[in-house]
Amino acid sequence: MAVRHRLIRRAPERVWEVLSDPEQYADWVVGTSDAKPDEGSWPQLGASLRYEIKIGPLTLHNRTIVRRSEPLSVLELEADSGALGTARIAMELRPWGEDTLIILDEHPLRGAGGFLHNAVVETLQQARSRAMLSRLARLCEDDKPPAPDLSIGQEPLEA
Repeated sequence: MAVRHRLIRRAPERVWEVLSDPEQYADWVVGTSDAKPDEGSWPQLGASLRYEIKIGPLTLHNRTIVRRSEPLSVLELEADSGALGTARIAMELRPWGEDTLIILDEHPLRGAGGFLHNAVVETLQQARSRAMLSRLARLCEDDKPPAPDLSIGQEPLEA
């Protein structure tokens, strides 16, 4: 089971805004491309996205469905990879001062993915989860003004 966490230096409202934008899905979910709304209104319960995953010469056509959505706090998804089965992707957003602690829990749910799950796959999943959280943080924090340079001997610039 791949459980990772990351402190995103933005309020939960900003993190939820990015998670709620189907056009940004492929920007933070590692391996996906060409994400498009399928059914419903993302990220409402039952809504889904369709997208591609390219693995070498193979292109897989996958679908992700919202299984639980509590704005600003919880988003749980089920990624359907066809013959490979499905995976549960749960994200919990916790206010942490002015920032957001996001906890990502991803693991096989049904089908071959659970049967094939082992230590090697778990290691790869941990790396993928770490990369996803890094991408998500970058998207959320991009419009944040840079911190002042407080190096020794330097005064912060006045606006």
